Amino acid sequence: MRALVSIKAFADNYIWLMRIDGRAWVVDPGEAAGVIAYLDEHALQLEGILLTHHHDDHTGGVKALRERWQAAKVYGPARERLPDNVTRLQHGETVDVAGMSFQVIDVPGHTAGHIAYFTADFAGRPLLFCGDTLFSGGCGRLFEGTAAQMLTSLDRLAVLPGDTVVCCAHEYTLSNLRFASAVEPENSDLAAYVERCTELRQRGEATVPSSIAQELKINPFLRSRSPSVRRAVQQAGAVAAEADDVAFFAALRGWKDRF
Repeated sequence: MRALVSIKAFADNYIWLMRIDGRAWVVDPGEAAGVIAYLDEHALQLEGILLTHHHDDHTGGVKALRERWQAAKVYGPARERLPDNVTRLQHGETVDVAGMSFQVIDVPGHTAGHIAYFTADFAGRPLLFCGDTLFSGGCGRLFEGTAAQMLTSLDRLAVLPGDTVVCCAHEYTLSNLRFASAVEPENSDLAAYVERCTELRQRGEATVPSSIAQELKINPFLRSRSPSVRRAVQQAGAVAAEADDVAFFAALRGWKDRF
Protein backbone atom coordinates (compact mmCIF):
# COMPACT_ATOMS: atom_id res chain seq x y z
CA MET A 1 0.00 0.00 0.00
CA ARG A 2 1.23 3.46 -0.95
CA ALA A 3 -0.54 6.59 0.26
CA LEU A 4 0.22 10.30 0.49
CA VAL A 5 -0.87 12.18 3.61
CA SER A 6 -0.66 15.85 4.57
CA ILE A 7 -0.19 16.77 8.23
CA LYS A 8 -1.04 20.33 9.23
CA ALA A 9 1.54 22.30 11.17
CA PHE A 10 1.71 25.86 12.51
CA ALA A 11 -0.74 28.28 10.86
CA ASP A 12 -0.47 27.12 7.27
CA ASN A 13 2.29 24.51 6.82
CA TYR A 14 1.83 21.04 5.40
CA ILE A 15 4.17 18.21 6.33
CA TRP A 16 3.92 15.52 3.66
CA LEU A 17 4.05 11.88 4.69
CA MET A 18 4.41 8.90 2.40
CA ARG A 19 3.03 5.59 3.67
CA ILE A 20 4.64 2.55 2.08
CA ASP A 21 3.26 -0.60 3.69
CA GLY A 22 4.23 -0.31 7.35
CA ARG A 23 6.91 2.31 6.77
CA ALA A 24 6.79 6.08 6.44
CA TRP A 25 8.87 8.92 5.04
CA VAL A 26 8.19 12.56 5.89
CA VAL A 27 9.06 15.73 4.01
CA ASP A 28 10.01 19.00 5.73
CA PRO A 29 8.84 18.25 9.28
CA GLY A 30 8.78 21.72 10.82
CA GLU A 31 7.46 20.23 14.03
CA ALA A 32 7.31 16.69 15.32
CA ALA A 33 4.10 16.36 17.36
CA GLY A 34 1.67 15.85 14.49
CA VAL A 35 3.98 13.41 12.74
CA ILE A 36 4.52 11.35 15.89
CA ALA A 37 0.78 11.25 16.57
CA TYR A 38 0.05 10.02 13.04
CA LEU A 39 2.80 7.41 13.07
CA ASP A 40 1.70 6.08 16.44
CA GLU A 41 -1.98 6.00 15.48
CA HIS A 42 -1.22 3.95 12.36
CA ALA A 43 1.63 1.88 13.83
CA LEU A 44 4.12 3.09 11.23
CA GLN A 45 7.90 3.00 11.43
CA LEU A 46 9.65 6.22 10.37
CA GLU A 47 12.27 5.20 7.84
CA GLY A 48 13.46 8.54 6.52
CA ILE A 49 13.12 12.32 6.23
CA LEU A 50 13.53 14.51 3.15
CA LEU A 51 14.40 18.19 3.60
CA THR A 52 14.06 20.79 0.83
CA HIS A 53 15.69 23.77 2.55
CA HIS A 54 16.96 25.05 5.87
CA HIS A 55 14.11 27.21 7.23
CA ASP A 56 13.02 26.26 10.74
CA ASP A 57 9.40 25.67 9.76
CA HIS A 58 10.70 22.84 7.56
CA THR A 59 13.41 21.38 9.81
CA GLY A 60 12.33 22.10 13.40
CA GLY A 61 10.94 18.63 14.05
CA VAL A 62 13.95 16.65 12.87
CA LYS A 63 15.65 16.41 16.25
CA ALA A 64 12.61 15.02 18.08
CA LEU A 65 11.82 12.56 15.29
CA ARG A 66 15.38 11.24 15.31
CA GLU A 67 15.32 10.84 19.06
CA ARG A 68 12.25 8.60 18.68
CA TRP A 69 13.36 6.78 15.50
CA GLN A 70 17.13 6.72 15.71
CA ALA A 71 17.58 4.63 12.56
CA ALA A 72 15.69 7.11 10.37
CA LYS A 73 17.77 8.50 7.52
CA VAL A 74 17.75 12.25 6.83
CA TYR A 75 18.51 13.79 3.44
CA GLY A 76 18.81 17.45 2.50
CA PRO A 77 20.44 20.01 0.23
CA ALA A 78 24.21 20.11 -0.03
CA ARG A 79 24.57 23.87 0.30
CA GLU A 80 22.39 24.79 3.26
CA ARG A 81 22.67 24.94 7.05
CA LEU A 82 20.93 21.82 8.36
CA PRO A 83 20.85 19.64 11.48
CA ASP A 84 23.80 17.34 12.05
CA ASN A 85 24.13 13.96 10.34
CA VAL A 86 22.18 14.84 7.20
CA THR A 87 23.15 13.13 3.95
CA ARG A 88 23.78 16.00 1.55
CA LEU A 89 22.33 15.90 -1.97
CA GLN A 90 22.99 17.76 -5.20
CA HIS A 91 21.20 18.20 -8.51
CA GLY A 92 20.95 14.97 -10.51
CA GLU A 93 21.52 12.63 -7.59
CA THR A 94 18.84 10.17 -6.51
CA VAL A 95 17.45 8.97 -3.19
CA ASP A 96 16.02 5.51 -2.62
CA VAL A 97 12.73 5.85 -0.74
CA ALA A 98 11.42 2.40 0.10
CA GLY A 99 12.39 1.11 -3.32
CA MET A 100 11.33 4.24 -5.23
CA SER A 101 13.92 6.47 -6.87
CA PHE A 102 13.49 10.19 -6.20
CA GLN A 103 15.48 12.56 -8.40
CA VAL A 104 17.03 15.64 -6.79
CA ILE A 105 16.40 18.92 -8.63
CA ASP A 106 18.22 22.14 -7.77
CA VAL A 107 15.63 24.92 -7.37
CA PRO A 108 17.40 27.90 -5.75
CA GLY A 109 15.64 31.22 -5.37
CA HIS A 110 13.67 31.09 -2.13
CA THR A 111 16.89 29.98 -0.46
CA ALA A 112 20.34 29.67 -1.99
CA GLY A 113 20.48 25.86 -1.95
CA HIS A 114 16.83 24.80 -2.12
CA ILE A 115 16.17 21.39 -3.72
CA ALA A 116 13.07 19.46 -4.82
CA TYR A 117 12.39 15.73 -5.04
CA PHE A 118 10.66 14.06 -8.00
CA THR A 119 9.67 10.47 -8.70
CA ALA A 120 8.05 9.22 -11.89
CA ASP A 121 5.63 6.89 -10.11
CA PHE A 122 4.07 7.07 -6.68
CA ALA A 123 0.76 5.22 -6.51
CA GLY A 124 0.40 5.54 -10.28
CA ARG A 125 1.34 9.20 -10.80
CA PRO A 126 4.50 11.31 -10.85
CA LEU A 127 5.10 13.10 -7.55
CA LEU A 128 6.98 16.31 -6.71
CA PHE A 129 7.94 17.73 -3.32
CA CYS A 130 8.88 21.34 -4.05
CA GLY A 131 9.04 22.93 -0.59
CA ASP A 132 8.68 26.70 -0.89
CA THR A 133 9.73 27.05 -4.53
CA LEU A 134 6.41 26.46 -6.29
CA PHE A 135 3.05 27.10 -4.65
CA SER A 136 -0.39 26.69 -6.13
CA GLY A 137 -0.87 29.99 -7.92
CA GLY A 138 2.47 31.39 -6.80
CA CYS A 139 6.14 30.91 -5.97
CA GLY A 140 8.37 31.50 -2.98
CA ARG A 141 9.76 34.89 -2.00
CA LEU A 142 13.34 35.55 -3.01
CA PHE A 143 14.94 35.55 0.42
CA GLU A 144 18.43 34.40 -0.63
CA GLY A 145 18.37 33.82 -4.38
CA THR A 146 17.82 35.95 -7.45
CA ALA A 147 15.00 36.33 -9.94
CA ALA A 148 17.16 34.62 -12.57
CA GLN A 149 17.66 31.62 -10.28
CA MET A 150 13.96 31.35 -9.46
CA LEU A 151 12.94 31.59 -13.11
CA THR A 152 15.38 28.81 -13.98
CA SER A 153 14.11 26.74 -11.06
CA LEU A 154 10.49 27.10 -12.13
CA ASP A 155 11.46 26.26 -15.71
CA ARG A 156 12.91 22.98 -14.42
CA LEU A 157 9.63 22.13 -12.73
CA ALA A 158 7.42 23.30 -15.59
CA VAL A 159 8.73 20.59 -17.92
CA LEU A 160 7.77 17.74 -15.58
CA PRO A 161 4.82 15.60 -16.72
CA GLY A 162 1.53 17.46 -16.59
CA ASP A 163 -0.06 14.94 -14.23
CA THR A 164 2.71 15.36 -11.67
CA VAL A 165 1.24 15.72 -8.18
CA VAL A 166 2.67 18.99 -6.82
CA CYS A 167 3.15 18.94 -3.04
CA CYS A 168 4.04 22.40 -1.82
CA ALA A 169 4.53 23.18 1.84
CA HIS A 170 1.99 25.94 2.59
CA GLU A 171 -1.70 26.76 2.26
CA TYR A 172 -1.14 30.05 0.44
CA THR A 173 -3.43 29.30 -2.49
CA LEU A 174 -6.27 31.81 -2.06
CA SER A 175 -3.87 34.64 -1.36
CA ASN A 176 -1.84 33.69 -4.42
CA LEU A 177 -4.97 33.49 -6.56
CA ARG A 178 -6.05 37.00 -5.61
CA PHE A 179 -2.82 38.25 -7.11
CA ALA A 180 -3.04 35.93 -10.11
CA SER A 181 -6.53 37.28 -10.81
CA ALA A 182 -5.21 40.84 -10.78
CA VAL A 183 -2.58 39.81 -13.32
CA GLU A 184 -4.89 37.81 -15.61
CA PRO A 185 -8.50 38.84 -14.90
CA GLU A 186 -9.73 37.26 -18.15
CA ASN A 187 -8.15 33.83 -17.58
CA SER A 188 -11.17 31.51 -17.51
CA ASP A 189 -9.11 28.57 -16.16
CA LEU A 190 -8.01 30.78 -13.29
CA ALA A 191 -11.57 31.91 -12.53
CA ALA A 192 -12.75 28.30 -12.36
CA TYR A 193 -9.82 27.38 -10.11
CA VAL A 194 -10.54 30.28 -7.76
CA GLU A 195 -14.13 29.05 -7.39
CA ARG A 196 -12.98 25.50 -6.73
CA CYS A 197 -10.34 26.46 -4.17
CA THR A 198 -12.71 28.87 -2.40
CA GLU A 199 -15.21 26.04 -1.97
CA LEU A 200 -12.50 23.75 -0.61
CA ARG A 201 -11.40 26.27 1.99
CA GLN A 202 -14.99 27.00 3.01
CA ARG A 203 -15.29 23.30 3.81
CA GLY A 204 -12.01 23.39 5.72
CA GLU A 205 -10.23 21.28 3.12
CA ALA A 206 -6.77 21.74 1.64
CA THR A 207 -6.30 23.22 -1.83
CA VAL A 208 -3.17 21.16 -2.42
CA PRO A 209 -1.71 19.05 -3.87
CA SER A 210 -2.03 20.65 -7.28
CA SER A 211 -0.59 19.44 -10.59
CA ILE A 212 1.91 20.80 -13.08
CA ALA A 213 -0.80 20.98 -15.77
CA GLN A 214 -3.05 23.00 -13.46
CA GLU A 215 -0.28 25.40 -12.50
CA LEU A 216 0.69 26.01 -16.13
CA LYS A 217 -2.86 27.24 -16.71
CA ILE A 218 -3.23 29.55 -13.72
CA ASN A 219 0.10 30.39 -12.07
CA PRO A 220 1.49 33.74 -13.25
CA PHE A 221 5.03 32.79 -12.25
CA LEU A 222 4.96 29.78 -14.59
CA ARG A 223 3.30 32.01 -17.19
CA SER A 224 5.63 35.01 -16.94
CA ARG A 225 6.53 34.75 -20.64
CA SER A 226 2.91 34.65 -21.82
CA PRO A 227 1.64 37.77 -23.63
CA SER A 228 -1.20 38.36 -21.15
CA VAL A 229 1.12 38.32 -18.15
CA ARG A 230 3.72 40.48 -19.87
CA ARG A 231 1.04 43.05 -20.80
CA ALA A 232 -0.13 43.18 -17.20
CA VAL A 233 3.38 43.68 -15.88
CA GLN A 234 3.98 46.48 -18.39
CA GLN A 235 0.67 48.14 -17.51
CA ALA A 236 1.66 48.01 -13.85
CA GLY A 237 4.56 50.24 -14.88
CA ALA A 238 7.19 47.88 -13.58
CA VAL A 239 9.20 47.10 -16.71
CA ALA A 240 9.84 48.26 -20.26
CA ALA A 241 8.42 46.33 -23.23
CA GLU A 242 11.87 45.40 -24.48
CA ALA A 243 13.01 43.93 -21.16
CA ASP A 244 14.20 40.33 -21.07
CA ASP A 245 12.48 37.36 -19.43
CA VAL A 246 14.36 37.75 -16.14
CA ALA A 247 13.43 41.43 -15.86
CA PHE A 248 9.77 40.61 -16.47
CA PHE A 249 9.89 37.84 -13.87
CA ALA A 250 11.62 40.11 -11.34
CA ALA A 251 9.01 42.80 -11.92
CA LEU A 252 6.21 40.26 -11.49
CA ARG A 253 7.71 38.98 -8.23
CA GLY A 254 8.16 42.55 -6.99
CA TRP A 255 4.53 43.33 -7.82
CA LYS A 256 3.42 40.31 -5.80
CA ASP A 257 5.59 41.39 -2.86
CA ARG A 258 3.82 44.77 -2.81
CA PHE A 259 0.35 43.40 -3.53
